[in-house]
Amino acid sequence: MTYIWAGNRWAYLAVVIDLFARKPIGWAMSLSPDSELTSKALKMAYEHRGKPRGVMFHSDQGSHYTSRKYRQTLWRYQIKQSLSRRGNCWDNAPMERFFRSLKSEWMPPCGYQSVVAARQSITHYIIRYYSQIRPHQYNGGLTPNESERQYWETYKTVANIS
Repeated sequence: MTYIWAGNRWAYLAVVIDLFARKPIGWAMSLSPDSELTSKALKMAYEHRGKPRGVMFHSDQGSHYTSRKYRQTLWRYQIKQSLSRRGNCWDNAPMERFFRSLKSEWMPPCGYQSVVAARQSITHYIIRYYSQIRPHQYNGGLTPNESERQYWETYKTVANIS
């Protein structure tokens, strides 16, 4: 989760990234940094990927990811939880890198005029720029969408998604 200056207050952004192609598959924004926000991002990712079984969710040890509500959401979706080691930012490096890219490549230096403007701009960044246009070194210079497309074209079926 990260914070975004929007209007005259902080808004909070939670994002779920599929580590295979570094593709954001779920996100949510709120005025409260809580487990309701992180649960909304997880729900979007879970539904976007066709309600997969046997997957793992990795995060830092923030209270919004270790709360009872969030752990119940993971249990409901049958997702295994993995947590970073306490105080070790390297364990969650792909997520930290995504937030750094968002803030250095996209966000206005003084933030957004409103929460609505922030939500629209960040959604455009995630769906259009980051996933479809921006090349990623991790993907050999391919965008996340192209990396996934090539994988599916080559391997057809990867996992049994129910």
